[in-house]
Amino acid sequence: MTVLATPDTVSFSGNVSAGWVLDLLDQVAYACASRYSGYYVLTVSVDHVVFMQRIRVGELVTFHASVNYTGHTSMEVGIRVVAENIRERTSRHVMTCYFTMVAVGEHGKPNPVPPLVVETATEQRRWAAAKLRREFRKEIDRRMLEIRQNPELAAGAEEEEGGTT
Repeated sequence: MTVLATPDTVSFSGNVSAGWVLDLLDQVAYACASRYSGYYVLTVSVDHVVFMQRIRVGELVTFHASVNYTGHTSMEVGIRVVAENIRERTSRHVMTCYFTMVAVGEHGKPNPVPPLVVETATEQRRWAAAKLRREFRKEIDRRMLEIRQNPELAAGAEEEEGGTT
């Protein structure tokens, strides 16, 4: 998907709003995962969203998405974002991020997804990296559970929830 960064997408800083980009990323991940699985999908997590470079008004913003890994009901969708200055005919890689999407059936219950057929060297590389990220997410989940179950640490998080931003 390619869109034009227009003046209405700008934040107070004068750059394209991160919120605008995040909304589009979610739409792209949804389209990719639902097309692959044949089901509606839900966003479960978004990993490692790093804005490496700003996007400027007037640039074309292209979102390249692929299913990198499939579990039983979930998929990892990788998205590479490229900003293109059409006057200068230059493009820049501005972001890569990873969405975990779950396929859901008619009643909102998780549905099995087709296994990903990995054939090319690029697909194999993406699969291997996605598998490592999946293991990393599981480790983070385990550690977050430890924090929630530790009364001293959990209390600190609760106190901060009502704090100022």
